[in-house]
Amino acid sequence: MMQDTLDTAEKQAQFSHMENGTAEDWKIIADAFGSFAQKLPDRIIAHFKLLEGDCGGFPVDRLTHCLQTATLAHRDGRDEEYVICALLHDIGDTLGSYNHADVAAVLLEPFVSEENHWMIKHHAIFQGYYFFQYLGMDRNLREQYRGHPCYERTIEFVSKYDAPAFDADGEVLPLDFFEPMLRRVFAQPKKSLYKKAIET
Repeated sequence: MMQDTLDTAEKQAQFSHMENGTAEDWKIIADAFGSFAQKLPDRIIAHFKLLEGDCGGFPVDRLTHCLQTATLAHRDGRDEEYVICALLHDIGDTLGSYNHADVAAVLLEPFVSEENHWMIKHHAIFQGYYFFQYLGMDRNLREQYRGHPCYERTIEFVSKYDAPAFDADGEVLPLDFFEPMLRRVFAQPKKSLYKKAIET
């Protein structure tokens, strides 16, 4: 027991303020980061499952909606990155009740293209075309982005995959089907503040 305690202590940095951290401290932290980061797909899947059973008044629960959105994108021949963006586009519903699209976009940003990131970040505004008028809002709020390179891409995502994915009788591929894709997409960041450090 004493040895286990010592081993654990040896694996932790010893500073109480970052300015006092040594190269050895930061090596310990960097080594720990590697194994922690590798488990990101597991944490995403665990959080994604929180959407199950939460309908929020919609015809299907949030998990079904996300799975159906991804199913529609997959059946339409979209590539894996796009399909995983479709799968996770509403993962922010649990923690980002007022900005769910931003939460999903931040999660995806290091791993996906600029186009896919922009599409997910703005999809909430674009889907508002179908219902904002019923909430006393401007359904044409998306028009502020007309002319943006991803404007039509985001309209297409919402109209073909997001908006129709509330069909209780529609096809819904299981999470197990998408899990290998998710793991591949999240295997290595394309961009990150820490990308150079990770690669060395």
